Amino acid sequence: MRIAICDDEKEIRRLLAEKIRALYPDSGLTVYKSGEELLLSHDSPDILLLDIQMPGRNGIETARELRARGVNSVIIFITALEEYVFQSFDVNAFHYLVKPFNKAKFAEVLASAVRQASKARTDAPSLMITSGGKHILVEPDKIIYAEVFDRKIILHTAEEDIEYYGKMKELAKSLGDGFYRPHRAYLVNFAYIRKYDASTIFLEKGRALMAKQNYQDFVKSYLRYNAGRGRH
Repeated sequence: MRIAICDDEKEIRRLLAEKIRALYPDSGLTVYKSGEELLLSHDSPDILLLDIQMPGRNGIETARELRARGVNSVIIFITALEEYVFQSFDVNAFHYLVKPFNKAKFAEVLASAVRQASKARTDAPSLMITSGGKHILVEPDKIIYAEVFDRKIILHTAEEDIEYYGKMKELAKSLGDGFYRPHRAYLVNFAYIRKYDASTIFLEKGRALMAKQNYQDFVKSYLRYNAGRGRH
């Protein structure tokens, strides 16, 4: 479970981080000082605790941009003013906490958010493709990697390779944050990576090329993925 805090006040960030680590020590926790910093990170946390009153882009504006990008984080707004509550509904906020809030209330709301985020993961749809005139249902977590070859996409799983006509951009969007596109011809499942360097990703089955300009972003994304799974 990946949780992010976005608040311009250092003390609030510290207090929230302490509460989260006490309640969910195995969660991946990321902290941002502003809406701009969060948006530039291209992070898609499972749960986002977002302050509304911040310099620059406020929380509402930041949430609107995230939703426009297709980010489906469970958003909990945190603010000292109740007047923004109706605006929070416009961005499909999960909850609205008004400062100061007690420990029990915070724990209750966060627990509900964790259940919501876990349910969203469980309900993630399978991938339906058409191959050789047949409709095939593919479980995303079974895909080790995908590659483009002769205008076709090849899905490599442990059991078989499945070919179909499609676009890698659309496949990457449908599979979500558990996958990364290190090269225009490849899409890899983070769960099956065994090692990597600046030119190649080695998987449980096969390997994928790494475009030089994507290497640093790949490393950051992979670290966020591992943090979210509680791996160290």
